[in-house]
Amino acid sequence: MSNYEPYFNTGELIAKYLRNELSEQEENELDQWLELDPGNIELFNKLLDETVTSEQMEIFSGTEKELAWGNIVKKTGLKESPKSGIRRILPYAAAIFLLFTIGVFIARYRVKKDNSVSVVQPKIDLLPGSSKAILTLSNGSKIALKDAERGEIAHQRNLAIEVKNGRVVYHSEGADIDLEKSDFIKAIAMNTLTTPRGGQYELELPDGTRVWLNSSSSLTYPVTFAGKERRVELTGEAYFEVAKNASRPFFVKTSGQTVKVLGTHFNINSYDDEKSVKTTLLEGSIMITSDGNGRTVNLKPGQQSINKARSFEVMNNADIDEAIAWKDGKFLFRNTDLQTVMRQLSRWYDVDVEYQGVTAIKHYRGRISRNVPVSQVFEILKTSGVNFIINGRTIIVKS
Repeated sequence: MSNYEPYFNTGELIAKYLRNELSEQEENELDQWLELDPGNIELFNKLLDETVTSEQMEIFSGTEKELAWGNIVKKTGLKESPKSGIRRILPYAAAIFLLFTIGVFIARYRVKKDNSVSVVQPKIDLLPGSSKAILTLSNGSKIALKDAERGEIAHQRNLAIEVKNGRVVYHSEGADIDLEKSDFIKAIAMNTLTTPRGGQYELELPDGTRVWLNSSSSLTYPVTFAGKERRVELTGEAYFEVAKNASRPFFVKTSGQTVKVLGTHFNINSYDDEKSVKTTLLEGSIMITSDGNGRTVNLKPGQQSINKARSFEVMNNADIDEAIAWKDGKFLFRNTDLQTVMRQLSRWYDVDVEYQGVTAIKHYRGRISRNVPVSQVFEILKTSGVNFIINGRTIIVKS
């Protein structure tokens, strides 16, 4: 969908999005169109931002599809009553409105190679986070890790701890350890890798498992996996690529649940300030046990478990791209509410968030790199009628 040519197809894609009928390919096409120009995001958010009145709720209460079209009809200014056959003209009215609006909007905001849409930058901006963490050894000593760190940073028994290619790596030196000796198992040292707000880091565990820690997260783990199990404890968010070992299962303990795997790729979002713990499986299989009710579920690739205080459910066809966007260096919003967006910004830009007069629930859609100043992220958010003010290390959200 390059060069803004398929105007009519874009209108159809937006209409399908509002009816929740997009295929995976069509959703990718819509994402590509949104990424072409901040103006496209502005138009899209305007289409989503209007709410339906109680009268329209009654008129279009039949299905979600009719409700979505009712939202469009409100924007067109149509005055027909329900008795005048408005349902029969909805597809035509919506299509005309979408195609006309998109065509006019693109004509106004067409991007040229040497003249892009201007963005007003604040006098004070907030820079994105970076690769940094604190490694706390079993004896309590702390080692600050940054991009520039290279080489060996510590020794524990006959294990060397190094930083290679931006991640912490463990490897043994000298004779192998007898992992079955009970005295050694009891004396296993536990280390913790912690990322602050505005930081992320990668870790390779002694068994070869790789872990990516998002900001405001920590992983506690043994320096050597002894015995018949491999256990770690997570707070915050992390992406795991677990080294396969059928005879020694891998366990991840988080707030409210325990995940058991043999070897697979998955993401866990377990921040304390989120409403639920979300576990998303990319490949392999995992078993999740809820602490709240003891219920156990098995996930297949493409599924996501949502573990709340009083419920535990599995969602098929999970949005994998959204779940691991942070690991790929992106913010990805797909009908994401304002509070969730701001929590992500708070962690990555190391800021506090204050709300002043914001009561309506706003939702956003867009994709942008995490390696940009926060003002560029605001470009996705600014069309909702919400203002964002930077005051030191605080973002003030005002209606």
